Amino acid sequence: MISLAILFVYFTLLAWKRTRCLAFYMLPWVIFGLCYDVMRFYPNYKVNPIDIKNIYNTEKELFGITTSQGILIPGEWFKLHTSSFFDFMAGIFYLCWVPVPLFFSFYLFYKKEYDWTRRFTWSFLVVNLVGFMGYYIHPTAPPWYIDLYGFEPILNTPGNPAGLIRWDKLTGIYFYSNMYGNNSNVFAAIPSLHAAYLLVTTIYSIMSKRRWYASLTFGILCIGIWWTAVYTQHHYVIDVLLGIFTTIIGILLFEGGRKIMRNNIFL
Repeated sequence: MISLAILFVYFTLLAWKRTRCLAFYMLPWVIFGLCYDVMRFYPNYKVNPIDIKNIYNTEKELFGITTSQGILIPGEWFKLHTSSFFDFMAGIFYLCWVPVPLFFSFYLFYKKEYDWTRRFTWSFLVVNLVGFMGYYIHPTAPPWYIDLYGFEPILNTPGNPAGLIRWDKLTGIYFYSNMYGNNSNVFAAIPSLHAAYLLVTTIYSIMSKRRWYASLTFGILCIGIWWTAVYTQHHYVIDVLLGIFTTIIGILLFEGGRKIMRNNIFL
């Protein structure tokens, strides 16, 4: 249903002369939405086994925090050291995950900086495609999964807001509870694309010479999302680092390909 809604909106924009140009430049976003949605029809755990315990043990070895209760992974430590302020900020940071990059795309288009609009949106798509491949190469359970289900894989596990439920309760909105209930795949912690999106935005903000305060704002939101991913037990630190690596690989692939195919109208 989501894919059909995306296609309906896109072809409606494409059919109307006044929005046809916008539809053309926003095509990467449409492809991204369709790819994300169709993954629910063929989950990554049908391709490769799910990593639950190895990633947890590796996280503990690399980033474990020694406490009176033993060695805890950062997500477990944060769970014992929450606050209403941190919970609120975590929810705000995570709200920026997709809307801010999408807003940046519209901003570049509105400013008629079409070359940068193309470069940002297509690079954003390539980063996503690299990340989606990572999902299927190494299906991985998030930290919250172990809290609820232990180390045994349970297929068709429903999504869970994890630590973000505290934001829902704090605000009374229950946005994350509803959103993660429609999550297309729980076993997609590696790489963390939450860690990637604002990093792509920050990099292209700097490359396109936006105002310094715009790039700084994107950078702060980016770091805030990295922290939130671990604080709310949605991702391991390893996931975040691999999300950063995915961003770098995706941008290099796109920009490298763009130089080779610089005369291609789409690039």
